[in-house]
Amino acid sequence: MAIKLYNTMTRSKEDFIPREPGKAAIYACGPTTYNFIHLGNARMLVVFDMIRRYLQYRGYQVTYVQNFTDVDDKIINRAAEEGCDPMELARKYIDEYFKDAAALNILKADVHPKATEHIQEMIDLIEKLEKKGLAYHVDGDVYFAVEKFPGYGKLSGRTLNDMQAGARVEVNDKKQNPMDFALWKKAKEGEPSWESPWGRGRPGWHIECSAMSLKYLGAGFDIHGGGGDLVFPHHENEIAQAEGSLEGQNFARYWVHNAFITVNEEKMSKSLGNFFLVREVLEKFPGEVIRFYLLGTHYRSPLDFDHEKLEMAAKSLERLKTSVRLAKEALNKGLPAGDSPLGSQSQAEDELLKAVAKAKEDFIEAMDDDFNSAQAYAVLFEIAKSINTYLTREDCQAYALKEAVATLEELAGVLGFNLGTEAEVSSEISKKLAQVIELVLEIRVNARKKKDWATADLIRDKMREIGIIIEDTAEGSRWYFK
Repeated sequence: MAIKLYNTMTRSKEDFIPREPGKAAIYACGPTTYNFIHLGNARMLVVFDMIRRYLQYRGYQVTYVQNFTDVDDKIINRAAEEGCDPMELARKYIDEYFKDAAALNILKADVHPKATEHIQEMIDLIEKLEKKGLAYHVDGDVYFAVEKFPGYGKLSGRTLNDMQAGARVEVNDKKQNPMDFALWKKAKEGEPSWESPWGRGRPGWHIECSAMSLKYLGAGFDIHGGGGDLVFPHHENEIAQAEGSLEGQNFARYWVHNAFITVNEEKMSKSLGNFFLVREVLEKFPGEVIRFYLLGTHYRSPLDFDHEKLEMAAKSLERLKTSVRLAKEALNKGLPAGDSPLGSQSQAEDELLKAVAKAKEDFIEAMDDDFNSAQAYAVLFEIAKSINTYLTREDCQAYALKEAVATLEELAGVLGFNLGTEAEVSSEISKKLAQVIELVLEIRVNARKKKDWATADLIRDKMREIGIIIEDTAEGSRWYFK
């Protein structure tokens, strides 16, 4: 089955057919480095990290490029507020980005280009646009003439008549059309600037990504992506610049965008003052929990933020880890090998192996369908449930259990989770935990002998609340994590 992904350009799911068979070239717009990344940034970064990982899992050789916008109005303004050099500020927040990304288990890109290191490529691109009559300069500024690019608006679905000058689109008397956007900005005193054919200045925001993506991936690369807020004007302008400079080639084959994070059903944004920095959330929740929360909803669906949802994510992730830990503890105690292929073992083992094999198929089917991580989660929990059920049997054998655990860890790893973290806790700690639970069970048994049903039921119910199930059988009471 082919991987299908939703293409913003065509507004439909399409089979993923890369430029080169077996390869995938991806460009994702990275952060503007004037602050720590917020959860909205993090969702985009985690989503594309997941896409990259899954394509690799499916056998593609992936080239992944994610830039840093390290010169921009926001950086300059923030540096002025703090009384520091804009380039120094940008370097600081690039370093801080990598700390937050590591906490979220986001892999480093193959290339992390910085805008300030690619000024010449931007100048070259602007000169091409000038020669083709798609750009004009006025008093040291250079603008893209949107009316001269017939395809302008094809990504966002807007017409020029419908468009309004929005964020980062300057409106002034120098422009031939209010929607014309800056390719090059004349230097202002105290701002970073570079020499150019139009005098000293700095690049506009949009030209940066066009130049850097074309340099590292070439025309017609496979996936260009980012948050939904980048569709217009940023990605629309990127397309105009890039395709305006090319000779009839498409800029990118597929455009992929994740939906917003909302707070009380309002878009999370700095302007509304309702955004949360990843750094702040990390003070209360581990990075893996934040990642689990971010991928728990399909990337094209809005995701509403609150701490209760993060707490639920923490409990859900712990359930998966607990299944792995208990299974590994059972294996370490020494189970019968049962080292046999499918079909030659007990019915219970046969059922477990078949369930795991089916789960793997379901996982791939879910992820092939536009990277449906939410449905993939359901598969992980089905495997965990099968493991937990199998562990309640007295005739457990190692072969099937090993296969089940290996598959659960493998598929979780595709999504960027290491379920073995808790499973690798020292055996001494695990033993002490088991001893405490056994002591509680002994107290409950004594209560039952005395017909103190209230105490016995209270222990059972409280244990259930914290995720430990007690079952009373003819052979006595036993426990397991739900």
